[in-house]
Order: sequence, then C-alpha cells, then structure tokens
Amino acid sequence: MKILAISGSPRKESQSGTHKLVEAVAQATGFDYEIISLRGKTISGCIACLGCVKDNVCKVEDDMVPLRDKLVDADAFIIGAPNYYSGLNAITHAFLERWFQFRHQEGNLLWGKLGVAVGVGGTLGQFPADEIEKLLLYNFIETVAKVSGQGAASCYSCGYGETCKVGIPYFLQGEGVKITPESTPDVRKQPALMASAGDAGALLGRRLREGHDRAAVTLKMQKVMMDKFQGAV
Repeated sequence: MKILAISGSPRKESQSGTHKLVEAVAQATGFDYEIISLRGKTISGCIACLGCVKDNVCKVEDDMVPLRDKLVDADAFIIGAPNYYSGLNAITHAFLERWFQFRHQEGNLLWGKLGVAVGVGGTLGQFPADEIEKLLLYNFIETVAKVSGQGAASCYSCGYGETCKVGIPYFLQGEGVKITPESTPDVRKQPALMASAGDAGALLGRRLREGHDRAAVTLKMQKVMMDKFQGAV
C-alpha cells in the first residue's frame, strides 16, 4: 500500500503545525509513506482550459506535473492545510482544484481511495479540514477521519503580537499578553490532539489492511454526493 501525505503549509517543516500533524498521522498508519510539502512550489488553480478532457491529463505546466503520477499510484491520502480566513490557503486549494483533470469521461483513477483531512488554525483548524473532505468527496474519496487543532498564528512571530489588539495573542490572552515559547501554541504540546492524529492514522491503516474495496467505497461516496446534490434542490 502506498500512502501519499501532503502538507499545504507555506512554513518550514520545523515551524509548521500542519506538517507535524500530517507526519503524525502518516507514522501511525504502519505503512510506508511519502510526505510532500507544497512549500515553495508553483501550482496554479485550474484555468478551465479543458485541455484535460480527452485524456485526463492536465496541460498546465507547473509543479503539479510531477505530482500527478504520485496521486494516481497512491492508495490513500493524508492532506493537511492551515486555516486562512476560515478556509484553505491558496496553494492547497489550487492543488486540489487541479484534481479536476481526473474527472472526465467517468475517469476513475482516484475513485474509492481513502483519505485523512488535517487542518490547523490560529484558533480553529476545522475549516480547512472540512474543505479538504469536501474536495475529496468530489473525487469519490472517503475521508475516514479528520484531525483539526490549534497551531501558532503568524501573530506570534510577526514582531507585534504583544501590542496588536486585533491579533490572535490579544484575542486569546488579553491585555498585557507576553509571547514566550511556553505561551506559543504548538501541536506537539497538545496530547489530546496528537492522540487524535495517531488514532486517525491507525484507522486509515486498519481500513487498508482489512481488504480495502475501492468499488464499494466508490458506490458509497457516489451516494453521498447524490444525496448532497438532491438535498440542495
């Protein structure tokens, strides 16, 4: 089994709560995995050129090109992103938009695979995790678990976090806030969050070991999608 883990954080691995959680999930699967960071990559959003319609291969030439085969070859995905304005950051959204290349003429290259969605925010991480789950659904990929937690907002390192009254430190800790290593949120210092990441990875590993049936998962997710659309009418 091949597990592809994606960290959509623009931060260095040592500073990124997203990367740390994605790695924790991957380690807990018990399978070999590859982690790819989108940091520093150039990936545009879908440009609606429809160049991928005939062969399900995107024609936009950027850093998404070498990732395509990895997506096709993987049996499961762990995708993490930071919370930007209660949603996904731009490069993670662009990365997932480009999965449109797989959808044409009932293209089933990704159908029935499994995933874990990871979100990290200065306050909440649920928004990017929910968005990742939604975009995986459009490819009939089942999100078996979501992990979301609090990391260090940029306010903790911008240089003005102790005085800015519209920053996260002030919102969370109030007047006279002092930023120290101890007061700066870190996913690794949250036992319940790290346990959640471990549980998610263990569940993903267990699902893969128990005879993962892609056809059955595909039918299940197609029904979820159909119910979603019919409920919106």
